[in-house]
Amino acid sequence: MKMAWQPKEEGLQQILQLLKESQSPDTATQRAVQKKLEELNEFPDFNNYLIFVLTKLKSEDEPTRSLSGLILKNNVKAHFHKFLPEVSEFIKAECLNAVGDPSPLIRATVGILITTIASKGELTSWPELLPALVTLLDSVDYNACEGSFGALQKICEDSAEILDSDALNRPLNILIPKFLEFFRHSSPKIRSHAIACVNQFIINRTQALMTHIDPFLENLFHLASDDDPDVRKNVCRALVMLLEVRMDRLIPHMHNIIEYMLMRTQDQDEAVALEACEFWLSLAEQQICKDALGPYLTRLVPVLVRGMKYSEIDIILLKGDVEEDEMIPDREEDIRPRFHKSRTHSHKHTENGEEGEDDDDDGLDDDNSLSDWNLRKCSAAALDCLANAFRDDLLPVLVPILKETLFHNEWVVKESGILALGAIAEGCMQGMIPHLGELIPYLISCLSDKKALVRAITCWTLSRYSHWVVSQNHDLYFKPLMNELLKRILDGNKKVQEAACSAFATLEEEACTELVPYLGFILETLVFAFSKYQHKNLLILYDAIGTLADSVGHHLNKEDYINLLMPPLIAKWNVLKDEDKDLFPLLECLSSVATALQSGFLPYCEPVYRRCVCLVEQTLNQHIANTQSPDQFEAPDKDFMIVALDLLSGLAEGLNGQIEKLVVDSNIMHLLYQCMQDPISEVRQSSFALLGDLTKACFQHVHPCIPEFLPILGQNLNPEFISVCNNATWAIGEISVKLGQDMRPYVPLVLNQLIVIINRGNTPKTLLENTAITIGRLGFVCPHDVAPMLQHFVRQWCSSLRNIRDNEEKDSAFRGMCQMITVNPAGVVQDFIFFCDAVASWVSPKEDLRDMFHKILHGFKNQVGDENWKQFADQFPPQLNERLSSTYGV
Repeated sequence: MKMAWQPKEEGLQQILQLLKESQSPDTATQRAVQKKLEELNEFPDFNNYLIFVLTKLKSEDEPTRSLSGLILKNNVKAHFHKFLPEVSEFIKAECLNAVGDPSPLIRATVGILITTIASKGELTSWPELLPALVTLLDSVDYNACEGSFGALQKICEDSAEILDSDALNRPLNILIPKFLEFFRHSSPKIRSHAIACVNQFIINRTQALMTHIDPFLENLFHLASDDDPDVRKNVCRALVMLLEVRMDRLIPHMHNIIEYMLMRTQDQDEAVALEACEFWLSLAEQQICKDALGPYLTRLVPVLVRGMKYSEIDIILLKGDVEEDEMIPDREEDIRPRFHKSRTHSHKHTENGEEGEDDDDDGLDDDNSLSDWNLRKCSAAALDCLANAFRDDLLPVLVPILKETLFHNEWVVKESGILALGAIAEGCMQGMIPHLGELIPYLISCLSDKKALVRAITCWTLSRYSHWVVSQNHDLYFKPLMNELLKRILDGNKKVQEAACSAFATLEEEACTELVPYLGFILETLVFAFSKYQHKNLLILYDAIGTLADSVGHHLNKEDYINLLMPPLIAKWNVLKDEDKDLFPLLECLSSVATALQSGFLPYCEPVYRRCVCLVEQTLNQHIANTQSPDQFEAPDKDFMIVALDLLSGLAEGLNGQIEKLVVDSNIMHLLYQCMQDPISEVRQSSFALLGDLTKACFQHVHPCIPEFLPILGQNLNPEFISVCNNATWAIGEISVKLGQDMRPYVPLVLNQLIVIINRGNTPKTLLENTAITIGRLGFVCPHDVAPMLQHFVRQWCSSLRNIRDNEEKDSAFRGMCQMITVNPAGVVQDFIFFCDAVASWVSPKEDLRDMFHKILHGFKNQVGDENWKQFADQFPPQLNERLSSTYGV
């Protein structure tokens, strides 16, 4: 019989000393402890000491023992494969002995340790673990049952997939029925563990659970009125997931489930109410939503609106009683990371196409210093989804509630009413129109409410209705709204400043050039905000200025405006260091400003250009250094390079030919060649956008690089990376227009991929349009090389381009199509109706292009003869017929 391992006294004392020191608040002491722990890992039985302290050393206090277990957990994570077999066996055995420790803290620590070991050996190398834990579930000792359940719950969370695999002989077939037995256990903690374990297997529709779905549901319903909040929370969570996975099983009970969830959404325990509220969000997305929820709207909507009220604790955390805080600097940890959205080349549409990007900003970010998701946000999101499902049928229920809340004398209730009004804006817009004439002026008056949180939410709600405001007579709503929002941008409260800035950016996007008469006033306000804002809101201010530039374009290019706007921007630009992340939003903003100001940006362009080139070069050099010696050099943050490339694109687009003298003195083409081959797709995306813009602005510098560049563009015509593919396609089109005949050798590199892309199902609209334009441009410069393939793309080509506005790109593409039809008329015969439709989409083609259309249409008509043409034209929709005969006389 081998003696079990025993610790040596001095080793034990040394480790206890370390554990005590590691609880010291002093960072130097903590660093020393870290170093010592790393050194001790060299001793094979160091980890035996750690498990010994955790499981056996009852003389020590629990926090110290638990800490010993957590250090061991980290060692298991980092070095488990290096442990000696006898060490790992000892640790495993000790874990199983201690899983029922009388102390809840020690039990939980042992549970975490077991899961970490299991996840290392994927449970396969510890075959006795699950049987041992399952046996302990039936122990008469409560601690053993609770401890092993705790461990099982963590294993189910971490290893759900493996538990359902043949590698382990599908232990779930035993585990799930076992868990179900405990749904009715006398201890709430164990009931809660049992449901939490089973819940891990709902979303993946695990077979073992699906076979037991009826007893599972029966047990769930039995627990519906449980006294324990954790149990109720897990029941709600299960029902929300079952809604997505086994709706068929819930439908027969839907009436009772809805009644139950209505009650739980008002649970005293906010965590339970939040889980229950998720149910409405989920149900609103389902087909059966209207039938199932219609009869309950009168009860559900008031509950959701009540759930939107700030709780007392929210108000304390949000400092809702602090009105003026603009002088208090921001804490760095409150500033969320911003993500740069790289440039994508897209077209303006004739109809209200899909130009509006989906902004998932549901304005519920007003409490982003709190946990991200809470009952208020969930209730508002649920109401938003219901409004989208029921549309105006929601209003008879909601309008009376709004009347009561919006004008309530308690500010918290009034605030929740304003949030509700914003939440339904998208779904109930039509039905709200009759009320807006009265509501908008009321909301504008709420912008000067004495409570900051009311002012802040009002900004958001007004922004949700800005589309309507802009479409009315300016004097009625637009001007008063703009005036008040600009005052709020200069509010004394940071939360209000932030909400007002975001709302103003939305208004700018809706109003576009209608802002032009008020530009001076707007700029004065935004520039004054520069001197007033703390760190976080400055970043939002850059965004509002960038959006303004995008919305009014060249109207910004007036000396007075430039003298107002540029000095504060350039002052910030000079203060920021190259490695400061605040450069991102500033560079994005300058990129929009440079594009808008065009020649007005000339006095500022040289230092901006140089710094951008420098940022690209530094990032590339750092990348090389990191690849060659990763120990010495950190990997760079490529975002610096991406944003710099995008600003260079903005300069090239804005300054056009005048960027030539900057390009000639720099190594930008060499840097661009490296960026175009970067493994990160966003870098390639931005470098192709820049290549296209430089091709338009100063082709003489791009020309010598074409033999190296075009094969790279060809390799990036991969629609898996939509934006990269989109920009590469566009750049090829720009290059072909400049190269003319000389494009011939490169056509085989790109044409086949472009034809594949244009014929692919579910390709996004922008990519289809760019692909069609580029194919048209290739056909324009090399008609004989492209025309033979005409029948493989002509139908898709015509459908893709019928919706974009008349512009230069469309013009060159259609000229190309006409040339290809002239070379290969047979290629279009099958799809001629599509060509007719595309021609009719032009509002005013240039004279010579109109002649080309005329010639092709009449040529086709003469070829087939009047009788056949008449039969053919009878298939046209009336509008098309009318347009072709009035414009082209066919």
